[in-house]
This record gives sequence, structure tokens and C-alpha cells, in this order.
Amino acid sequence: MKRIAIGGIAIESCTFSPLTSGIEDFLILRGDEMRVRYDFLTDWKIADHEDITWIPLLQAKAIPGGSVRQDAYEALKQEILTGLRKALPLDGFYLDIHGAMNVVGMDDAEADLARSIREVVGPDCLITTGMDLHGNVTRELVEQVDVFTAYRTAPHIDYMETREKACRMLVDCLDQQIRPVRAWAKIPAGLPGERTSTFTEPGNSIYATLPQSDAREGVLDASLWVGYVWADEPRNAASVVVTGTDPDTCREEALRIARIYWDARKDFQFGVPAFDADTCIAKAVSLEQKAVFISDSGDNPTAGGAGDIPYMVQRLLAHPDIASGKVQCIYASIPSATAVGICQQAGIGNEARVQIGGKLDPVHGQELELTGTVEFLLPDDPIGGDLAVLRVGGVHLILTSKRKPFHVIREFTRLELDPKQVEITAVKIGYLEPELHETASQAFLALTPGAVNQDIPQLSYQRVARPWFPLDVDFDPGDFNVAVIS
Repeated sequence: MKRIAIGGIAIESCTFSPLTSGIEDFLILRGDEMRVRYDFLTDWKIADHEDITWIPLLQAKAIPGGSVRQDAYEALKQEILTGLRKALPLDGFYLDIHGAMNVVGMDDAEADLARSIREVVGPDCLITTGMDLHGNVTRELVEQVDVFTAYRTAPHIDYMETREKACRMLVDCLDQQIRPVRAWAKIPAGLPGERTSTFTEPGNSIYATLPQSDAREGVLDASLWVGYVWADEPRNAASVVVTGTDPDTCREEALRIARIYWDARKDFQFGVPAFDADTCIAKAVSLEQKAVFISDSGDNPTAGGAGDIPYMVQRLLAHPDIASGKVQCIYASIPSATAVGICQQAGIGNEARVQIGGKLDPVHGQELELTGTVEFLLPDDPIGGDLAVLRVGGVHLILTSKRKPFHVIREFTRLELDPKQVEITAVKIGYLEPELHETASQAFLALTPGAVNQDIPQLSYQRVARPWFPLDVDFDPGDFNVAVIS
């Protein structure tokens, strides 16, 4: 029987956010609780392989946020390592990470985690990983991990397939006694996910070329990371890793993919019309139709923003048709446990006066005072805690006691709100997730303030490795310093 353990820590960390992430921000799964992440491991068995014992240790996942506090990271890491020592000997390990975790005082936390795991499992154990394409991948990480793959879609609809592929490649390598090589290329460019969606060009066409690399003899997988741009750290860059058995072929494909991405760097654009908040609102109102979506992108919690900047709420209420209630809007959402508590105390149908914003991210936003009518209360949401809907003018403002993303229609309808029945739904998000995209009759992206501001050159980078696009525009990266690691 082969023995494969599973564990990891996954978060996307914005270093521009003043809100750090602690142990309380992670959903921690241990042992058999982890099966919900791996549909393909039915009863902890992978198809056609009865000779493997899977050992789930710990997987911790948080919605994107600020840098992880050292005590939280160390506690999670040490629990994984303790479980590993008890599980030895191991033939393989699946490292379940995102790829853009920043820990306070540490630039490359994933490499540190992989290195620590390698020290326990030894040099002969094969380590695999299936990552988010918004990770920042360093040579140090590639030196510790044997087998790589990453999502090929953004929005991410292939996350489960990627996890399965990572595990299947590991099993195949064990069966065939393959010790893969990896060709790694760092592409000195940082672009936000809102410009690099694989649902639009040129992202769609670039990612469509990856199967060409997979098909070459000597290649197991070719992966391209666009990187995570809101991290002021030296590893911030796009990257390529080609995993395979032939060093020369892997190098050729890594260079080919890197060059394709680099040559297209200036062609990436937002997938929907993008303007300042007031312009987006004016255009949405002028359409005189329902189900228009506006992304409040600068404080997007699913990109690492704190999520409590009330700027967009203020701008919505500055429009006379919205303030009067002639035009109806949904806004999702603002986290404020205090505001939710005030709404609960007031009760449904009664007036409540709340202050929102200026707490989680006082650097980029200020407090806003509002008076409205409590429309709905929902206790004990698994992510958002207690929820409330407060109507102010024509704005149905969703308040949450904890940071919560809104990615599917059910998150609205369970609050008795229906984006299909109101003119405008404004969401703290970047590109729309698939279900919201399908619902939208028209979508706009509002360029709003926040820690994940879309105006990348305006952010206060101090530590990215230069030259780096878009801070530096015209330079030649040469052969991208492609490295083959075995």
C-alpha cells in the first residue's frame, strides 16, 4: 500500500490592507472533515487505485484578506507537521495551497511551508500541488515541490478538476516511478485578475495554448500563473511551471508560454466597461432596465480588500433617483457587527440609525452614518454570521457581522432580495462570478478606492523586483531566466 498525506493552508493576502488575518479567519478542516474538498476521493479512494491509503491531516482556508499573523501561520503549520510525523513513512504528499499567502515578516510563506514539509517527509517522498492561477510562484517553491498544476479558468470553474489532476499525476508518477523535472520561468509582470479573465481575450486564447504543451512527449503538465498583484513583495510576478520528464522539452515549453504571455501584456483589458463610480451609476440608471450589475472593485473582499469601505453606498445615495427610491438597488455588502446588532435591536419594519465603514480599513475609507428601515434579519450565516438588510432610500443595504462574499443568487434570495427584480445590484467584487454574470443584463466595473485598487501604478509598491510591468513599461526580459529543476 502506498501512503499519501494531504494538508495545506490557503489564503490570498493583500499587503496593502491594514486588516491582518488571524486563526479566527480560517475554516479549518481536519481528518475526515476534509473529504468535502475532494469529490474525486470517494471514501478516500481514487478510481482504479485500491493500493493507496490517503491520510488527510489539516486544510485551512480563508477568504482573501490582509497578511496572516505569524502566530496563526505557525500554529497551522506546526499542526500539519505534527500530523506528518505521525503519518510517516509516506510515498506522497498533496500540498493544498492557494499560492498568494503572505505572512507578516515573511515573503514566501508557501515555500517555507513546503520546505518544512520536505524536511519531515524526506527527499524520496513526492510532493504535488494544484494551485490557484493567482499565485506567485518562486523558484524556492519549485525546488521543494515535485509536481505542479494550476487552474486554467478565471473565474475558477475548474478548481475540483485541478485538485484531481494534481493527485492523479502524483499517483501516476508513483506507479511509473517517475521523478519529474520542472522548468520554471518568472514573467516580470503584474496584472489584476479583472484584466486577465480566461473568459475574455487575450486570456482565453493564451490559456487555450496550454494543452499543446501537455501533448508534447516529455511533458506532464504546463501551468501559467498570472500572479497576485496586490502584494508588495519580491515574488510578485506571473510565472510558468512545466512539469515533465524531458528537461529540454520542459524548458522549451516554459519559454514559449512565458513569451506568449509577455507579448500580450499590454492587450489585457477589463472584460466589461470600467469607469469611476458615478459614471457607472449614471449609465446603469440611464439604461432603465433591471438586473444591471456594478462591481465595487477597489474594496473587493475576494481579492483581499477589507470590505467595509462605504464609498459606493455613498455614491449610490448621491444619485437623486436612487435616493428618492425611484430606482431600486441592492448593495452587497458591508461588514459591521455593531450595525447588524442595532438592526436586530430595532426589529423588522422599524427605523435604525447605523454607522458603517472606517473600522476594518480606516486607511482607505471613512465612516458613513445612515438611517433606514430594517427589512430583513438572518442569523447564523456560516460565513457572514448575523445578517441584516437595511433600506435607505432606494438602496437595500446588506449588512454582515463578518466579512462575506456574495457570489451566487441564492445569497440574495435568502434575504428576500432578487437582483432580477431591481434595477441595480452593486457587489463588492471584481469580475462577476459565473452565476452573477449569467444574471446580469449589463455589467459595469467601478474603479473605486481601496486596498485592491485596480489602478496598479498608483499603489505604493516599494519591494517588487524591478523592472516590473506596469511600473516599467518597455524593457526586454530576455529568456526569462528559465530554470530547470530536478
